[in-house]
Amino acid sequence: MKTVHRMPLVAAAVAVLALAGCSSGGGNAATTGGATASGAAGASTPAGTPVTLTFQSLSDQPATIAATKKVVDSWNAANPDIQVQVVQASWDSINDKLTTQFAGGTAPDIIHDDAASIVSFASDGYLADLTGQMSQAKKDDIGKGLLASVTVDGKVIAYPTEVQSYMVFANKTLLDQAGVMIPTGDSMTWDQFRQIAKATTKNGVAGVGWGLKSPVATFMTLGLGSGGTYFDGTGTSATIHVGDGEMALPKLVHQMAYDDKSILPVTLTQSGSEALAAFYGGKVAMTVQGSYLAASMSKDAPAGFDWVVLPPLAGPDGAAQAADPQTLSVSADSKHVAQAVKFLEYFTSTDNLEAVNEADALIPATTSAQQAMAAKLGSQNGWDQILKSGKDFQSAPFLFVDKYAQWKSTVATPAFQKYLANQIDDAGLANALTSGWKQLG
Repeated sequence: MKTVHRMPLVAAAVAVLALAGCSSGGGNAATTGGATASGAAGASTPAGTPVTLTFQSLSDQPATIAATKKVVDSWNAANPDIQVQVVQASWDSINDKLTTQFAGGTAPDIIHDDAASIVSFASDGYLADLTGQMSQAKKDDIGKGLLASVTVDGKVIAYPTEVQSYMVFANKTLLDQAGVMIPTGDSMTWDQFRQIAKATTKNGVAGVGWGLKSPVATFMTLGLGSGGTYFDGTGTSATIHVGDGEMALPKLVHQMAYDDKSILPVTLTQSGSEALAAFYGGKVAMTVQGSYLAASMSKDAPAGFDWVVLPPLAGPDGAAQAADPQTLSVSADSKHVAQAVKFLEYFTSTDNLEAVNEADALIPATTSAQQAMAAKLGSQNGWDQILKSGKDFQSAPFLFVDKYAQWKSTVATPAFQKYLANQIDDAGLANALTSGWKQLG
């Protein structure tokens, strides 16, 4: 994850203000017509006047933008004294944008991001402590693993809103032709998954198309079900371990690819979206994808393509998956933290959170919204199975490791890629992951 240091940003903010003073003849944005965020340091609202909160949203799908606007509009209509203004931003380079905003004192009141990105900002003091502000009812409604994912140094620093899981999508026609009984229940074991892949690998069809071009997130998210945590400790003191739990899933995938030959080889070097072509083309019977794909699959799958979502995958430790939810946090510099929290309580109410997640095809962070979505959607597009995975989210250990992002890109990704290409063995993978971590210093 990106590490942000408080003192350099403060120095940068001083530099920004100094330059502004030189260019405007000593005036400031408020007196010279420049725009400022309502929550910027130094901003104030005269008593009795409406408060305007800036909400920097990263929603990028038309349906989600519309759902978010509907929530904001309904809030604004009912709360004339606390108005919310949506400022649309992009997921691209959002960390750099936020760094600049914090440095310049222009951070929005309400910040949309994800847990993996905001931990460092929270550690450096840029996000408000919401521990005593979030209602107890909300804390009880948010899954423990999801709440832990937004808790830094014992402080709740965001409202988790949406999260994805990894699910198995299957071509029902191919499973039926192979005589496979489609699993039911709350979960499916990895051994069941492997056996289905073997049974459907015949007549030019491979059991699985698995896009593992960027394998780290998949292995670390699904690995929790086998006890694969990879890291102990947090921050700069975190240490790595690669034992049986961490190796369980990579070894299984390797065995399926090279012993069972049930994974279409080319897909191991493809992205998840690239691997879909083989699935839609009937070349593979199953594919492992982000749960959000259910919505687009219902639109993009070929006419007559009969697909189902299988139960969540479970290892010896259950169907646990690591959670990196989307989040809504509040700038520590906001002059209106209490008002922002009131809006966040409203935004994450059952009906609102269900509507936003349905539009985004993701899993709500609250139990009540998950139940509402289950009641509304039923088995449509596999949502009954997808929502089952919402019960077992755990806080991802890597969220709180300072050097994780660097290790992921420079060490883990190439090591897993070599392993999946059969260029190194089990011991070679474990050594590459651990020695590479130590070399980061």
